[in-house]
Amino acid sequence: MTLVQYPLHTEQTMIPRLSLVATVVALTVGTVSVSSAQDARSLVGTWILTGADKQLPDGTVLADYGPSPHGQVIFTSDGYYSVQIYRADRAKFASGDRAKGTPEEYRDAELGMSDHFGRYSVDPVKHTITFHIDRSSYPNIDDTSPVRPYELKGDVLSWRVEARPDGSVPITTMRRAK
Repeated sequence: MTLVQYPLHTEQTMIPRLSLVATVVALTVGTVSVSSAQDARSLVGTWILTGADKQLPDGTVLADYGPSPHGQVIFTSDGYYSVQIYRADRAKFASGDRAKGTPEEYRDAELGMSDHFGRYSVDPVKHTITFHIDRSSYPNIDDTSPVRPYELKGDVLSWRVEARPDGSVPITTMRRAK
């Protein structure tokens, strides 16, 4: 009896195997980018602010911008965004001139809003939005790229901001504009 040995890896068997591996990798990468694009597309549009809260370290949730804050968020299909959040009960400047406010009026105006704009990207696997901030009402975050965990449930979008020095965590909640 003669034993015939067949090589496991010949050029003829390796090429189809490598081709199969390359196809699987390409399909997987394609699926991730399509999924990412779909998730990013689901954010595109105008969102109306329904809540600007903060969660305290003990778990209590309070209104961060007073009752009935105003605001909107816009995500464009080409990767730009704009966020505006304002307290509803903002005091007007007594002088009627924005260049002649008191230190207290300027402080209240600044603390009663949160605005920023720039570009954004979405990681659907980690459920995060990265805001590539061009400019903000708070200059310390200009030219930064904070990452925010988000939840999207139907027409309700929310994200959490990193904890502040006092331990509170801001939570922004919006509904899709119709």
